[in-house]
Amino acid sequence: MTAASSSIAATPAGAQALERLQAWPGEHRVAVGLSGGVDSSLTAALLVEAGWDVEGVTLWLMSGKGACCAEGLVDAAGICEQLGVPHHVVDSRDTFVREIVDGLIEGYQAGITPLPCSRCNRAVKFGPMLDWARQERGLERVATGHYARIRLDATSGRWKLLRGLDSRKDQSYFLYDLNQDVLSRVVFPLGELTKPDTRLEAGRHGLRTAEKPESQDLCLADHHGSMRAFLDAYLPPRQGEIVLQDGTVVGEHDGIEHFTIGQRKGLGVAWSEPLHVIRLDAAMNRVIVAPRSEAGRNGCEVGAVNWISMAPPEPGQSLEVQVQVRYRSAPVMAQLTSIEPSDTDRAGGRPHRCRLTFTDAQFSITPGQAAVFYDGEAVLGGGLIQSSF
Repeated sequence: MTAASSSIAATPAGAQALERLQAWPGEHRVAVGLSGGVDSSLTAALLVEAGWDVEGVTLWLMSGKGACCAEGLVDAAGICEQLGVPHHVVDSRDTFVREIVDGLIEGYQAGITPLPCSRCNRAVKFGPMLDWARQERGLERVATGHYARIRLDATSGRWKLLRGLDSRKDQSYFLYDLNQDVLSRVVFPLGELTKPDTRLEAGRHGLRTAEKPESQDLCLADHHGSMRAFLDAYLPPRQGEIVLQDGTVVGEHDGIEHFTIGQRKGLGVAWSEPLHVIRLDAAMNRVIVAPRSEAGRNGCEVGAVNWISMAPPEPGQSLEVQVQVRYRSAPVMAQLTSIEPSDTDRAGGRPHRCRLTFTDAQFSITPGQAAVFYDGEAVLGGGLIQSSF
């Protein structure tokens, strides 16, 4: 039983999703990014049921075992066969290595904790997939199974990125780096569904992926068995010291890449009170630790900022925002001040930069991770944390 022929009534959330898709302005022809998971599978099924002309596309990112690779390719092809739509595989392995793998290795070597998912969305998935769809299939739109929403602001003429309705699954944090052209051509059918809604709808359509478990790790960690195994495959062990802020040596490590800001467990340090990682010093090959009482940060500087739902503020301009500094962290209040970009920012074509001052000191402010700015449910923009203070 396919989505096109299902005689079972849609759930209320599914029915509303179908109505939105049927009323979607513009041409109803789309390439659906299929990973082989339940979210992207239902995305394709809902679009077919809503009467769209659908083609499936899977990006081949890695060889061998992995959530987005061998198993995913098989399940994606099976879903397209079930729905009666074409399926295409695009070999993106070279792009993935250049943009993600190499970037991760360079970042960890420099003592930062990179956020590959946002970069992957921008540099590997959405832009290249839209280009492929237009050039190879004459399709102007791409749909994915992300839990986020898009709205056109009639007043400003800007496309706004909104949080997904399900706060537990909201993925807008990872999408902050998409530009206006991409947002104008992307469809997120699951943005107003909850994960339980998705499972129910996938079951209604009899999709082979309806009960498929979610991957809980970064795809590279799945592929290699763990993130540590991935790093060990590319970075040789490099022993160094674990020290307090005053330089007191309290332990040893075999590579700063195995530590993250805020980490407490697994340090291998015996001390009078629990210690947390507060900084990674790549130049000295040191892990700096401190008690939690000394680990708070009042603010941070953010570079490579992408503005979405508003025009970029002028240098010196300030505004109050809600900031999310990790995917699973709650948003906190902060004052955002736009600052002059560095020469590196300008040279890299990412000239927007800001300073965030938190209302309350924050824990685990991690260089390399994203700081995403919100106004309620709308993503104003976001960038990469470069330093904290």
